Amino acid sequence: MRHVVLCLLLMFSIPTFANEADRLTQANFPAQSQQLALKNQAVLTYLWADVYAAALYAPADLGAKQAWDQQKALRLVLYYFRDIDRSDVIKAANTTLERQQASARLKPELDQLHASFRNIRSGDRYALDFHPGRGLNLEINDQVVFSSRNDALARAYLGIWLAPKGLSDELRGKLLK
Repeated sequence: MRHVVLCLLLMFSIPTFANEADRLTQANFPAQSQQLALKNQAVLTYLWADVYAAALYAPADLGAKQAWDQQKALRLVLYYFRDIDRSDVIKAANTTLERQQASARLKPELDQLHASFRNIRSGDRYALDFHPGRGLNLEINDQVVFSSRNDALARAYLGIWLAPKGLSDELRGKLLK
C-alpha cells in the first residue's frame, strides 16, 4: 500500500512541486536565473506508519549533497499523510536542534518560526525555501507564513532533515544521495 500511495503522490504531487519551484525561482529571482530541480524524494515512516513524503530541490547543475555542502539554494517540501499536533512538531524540531547543538542565538527567530506553525492535517504541504542572501521562507499550503533573511537560521532548520543527527539518518541519506 505504501508504494501505491508514494507512486500516486509522485505522479500527481511531485510535478506540482517542480512547477512551484520553477515558478518561485523565475518570479522572485530573475537576476539569479537559477533553476531548482527535483533531486530526491523519500517517505518518512515512524512506527510502521508513513508520516510524510519529502522532496528536495536544488540547482539543476548540482547534486543534492553538493548543494547542501556548498550552501546553495534549496527547497524542501513535506507532504503530510497524517494529522499531527503542532506542539509535537515543535517538540521534535527543538529536540533535534538541541541534539545538533544549534546556536542559542537563533532561539528568538526559531520561536517566531514555530509560532507560525499550525496543527497539520493530512494533505497539508509545508515547504522550506532557502536562497543564500535572501534567507528562508516557510510556506504552508503555498502561502508564505514566515520569512527570515538569516542564512544561519535557514541552515540550522534545514539541518533538521539534512544534517547529521537529524530526524532520520535514513531520510537524510535518501534526500542527499
